[in-house]
Amino acid sequence: MNRYVEHVSPPGRDHTLSEAAAKSSRRATVSLSGIYEISKVLAEPARLEITLANVVNILSSFLQMRHGALIVLDDGGLPEIVATAGYFHKPGEDHFMPIPQTVIDQIVATGTPLVVPDTSRSHLFPGSEPGVCFIGVPVKANHTVLGTLSIDRTRKEGADFTLDDDMRFLTMVANLAGQTIRLHRILSEDRQRLIDEQRRLEKSFEGSAKIRPRRTAVKTGRIVGESLAVKNVLDVINIVARTNSTVLLRGESGTGKELFAQTIHELSPRHDKPFIKLNCAALPETVLESELFGHEKGAFTGAISQRAGRFELAHGGTLLLDEIGEISAAFQAKLLRVLQEGEFERVGGNKTLKVDVRLICATNRDLEEAVRKGDFRADLYYRISVVPVTLPPLRERPGDIPRLAEEFLERFNRQNSRHLSFSRTSLDLISRCYFPGNVRELENCVQRTATLTRSETIAPNDFACSTGQCLSALLWKGNGKVPTNAIDVLASGQTLPGGMPAPLSHGHDADSISAGKACNPDDPACPANGGRLTERDRLVDAMERSGWVQAKAARILGLTPRQVGYALRRHDIPVKKF
Repeated sequence: MNRYVEHVSPPGRDHTLSEAAAKSSRRATVSLSGIYEISKVLAEPARLEITLANVVNILSSFLQMRHGALIVLDDGGLPEIVATAGYFHKPGEDHFMPIPQTVIDQIVATGTPLVVPDTSRSHLFPGSEPGVCFIGVPVKANHTVLGTLSIDRTRKEGADFTLDDDMRFLTMVANLAGQTIRLHRILSEDRQRLIDEQRRLEKSFEGSAKIRPRRTAVKTGRIVGESLAVKNVLDVINIVARTNSTVLLRGESGTGKELFAQTIHELSPRHDKPFIKLNCAALPETVLESELFGHEKGAFTGAISQRAGRFELAHGGTLLLDEIGEISAAFQAKLLRVLQEGEFERVGGNKTLKVDVRLICATNRDLEEAVRKGDFRADLYYRISVVPVTLPPLRERPGDIPRLAEEFLERFNRQNSRHLSFSRTSLDLISRCYFPGNVRELENCVQRTATLTRSETIAPNDFACSTGQCLSALLWKGNGKVPTNAIDVLASGQTLPGGMPAPLSHGHDADSISAGKACNPDDPACPANGGRLTERDRLVDAMERSGWVQAKAARILGLTPRQVGYALRRHDIPVKKF
């Protein structure tokens, strides 16, 4: 006779078993989902720093954690990459470490996980708050420890999962991250090996090639001019270009300082390296620092990636700093360090970079006066003014005006498919002009005239100065200020007599009134003929006409009294006192 025996479980036991099975299943599902999501992040093409940061950030979706950190060590055992989640450190803190160095050392040395249920009771975490547990595992690849992966949490946060479960999950993530780090390093080493091989081949090719003759006049062909002043400057440039000495180009606005700097670079041994230029006056101090030195990712708002500065880009070549006299006193100190030591740090970075750069500076400012006033550092002035080269204004080389005008007209013809030419009398006319804007103003004058002319030959009456439409002539007098009444005259369709403004309104002395009158181009005292006299002769003539009063002479010459005083000292002209 068969007997059926029913086994009755104790009350509540089935419920406990089902709850434990459900909890175990939930942990397995979370772990599997986490590994899947993290593997997708590691497989994405991105920089290693970004990839590891994304891994740490995604951990909070699968673990009950307060903080997370993934630290990659270099060959010397020092932190190379630190990716964190949940930590807050002070802005500008260069050496932030999320976990104590002793903890990192123990995990790396033993190559095994470290679990601390209460960090306040462990000597590895001095000053830790109570009730915080820590889990750290080594990041390995081919049995080599590359770094650590760790989290911490309070006991309340870890109520759902055990420390052993989280340790196993972190170990799997660390193994995946270790393989990714190893692959990135292999690719980096291969890339560097290819670069080194390319450089070796280039040097081998250069060594086997014949020595090329030094280029001289070929590279100065873009500088048009046969005057003695231009030839003297070119002689100096040919000498200084062979060295690495710092050059300071001095001259008025529009004299072609950038073109002369380019010529120095092309005649130098660095001609095959980059020629980088930057206008210091066009940028505020904060932007200028980033442009010159570069910045790290996150150094300021908008810095979404690392950027190399102009000094880095010009490594091995030449850097032109235009309008060097306009930089602030605070930035002068930062620039001085680079010029003295050849090293700097990117904005927001702590890694010192060394560069080999040939520096050329340019300015139209009176730097000596700025040093006397304290607006420009004397040590920076002596650093950049190793070889000063003064470029002549166009009024001191009137014989070059026709050649320059024809060069600009030929350029206009190429760009606009025209076949214009100058008449002889038109070249004679512009050769007598003062051109306060120098070569740049001459180029604008030629382009404007060529654009508006109605025939194939440009005649004298095609120029604005011959028809009373040239407002630039007003800059010869009046310190560069254009009276509004003269603009109103042109706007009404009238002309200015002789291309000069009408007499100035009341409130000016007799000298300034006579200076504002039209002049005869055939009169040697006419400002349009300034190119026929030297600068010293015009200065002495103005001082004599003003009774040796510098303020009056400045109004006659269209300068400031400070500029007149500087010119008197430069030309060693004794001031007569009555």
